[in-house]
Amino acid sequence: MEAYLKDPAAIYAKSFETVRAEVSLARFPDGVTDVVVRLIHACGIPAIADDIAFTDRVVDAGRDALKSGAPIFVDANMVAAGIIRRHLTGNEIVCTLDDDGVADDAKRGATTRSAAAVERWVPRLEGAVVAIGNAPTALFRLLELIADGAPKPAVVLGFPVGFVGAAESKDALAKSTLGLEYITLNGRIGGSAIASAAVNALAGGLK
Repeated sequence: MEAYLKDPAAIYAKSFETVRAEVSLARFPDGVTDVVVRLIHACGIPAIADDIAFTDRVVDAGRDALKSGAPIFVDANMVAAGIIRRHLTGNEIVCTLDDDGVADDAKRGATTRSAAAVERWVPRLEGAVVAIGNAPTALFRLLELIADGAPKPAVVLGFPVGFVGAAESKDALAKSTLGLEYITLNGRIGGSAIASAAVNALAGGLK
């Protein structure tokens, strides 16, 4: 069998070194560069760098929120599973998708459970970190709620994936006039691993 790296630190270092060698990162500020490298590392697709959209203060806002102990709202348990807890400062990771009554709320509202679950975030949404890596309807509903007066999270990490609504929901985030700090990946590509990688980059950089 071919020899292969076994040391975790060496594997991480080699991975990040490879990303930096293969991707033009010149358009990204230093803090955003760390996030972009982690996003590429999470999916193995260097070309996504061209489709990443962000606001200037997203990294500072996200790191400040995490350091202050803000909750992290996620749309799927897979996003929660990918977040590295040791980099957090006691932040609660909250997924309301399977909460009692969410399915009934979705049925009454003729919407998805993911969208209905987001409504449960509202009481604690102000200053929170939001990481969406699955459902476009979750991101759409978040934007609707904020437009209707719900509190603003500190940052929105918007990475829903798929062929129906994913590109459109991320475009809506990038074009919104709600004053949100965000980072997103335009187009259909996204997913739980990318969303959790964004949280990990804000919490722990490239350590």
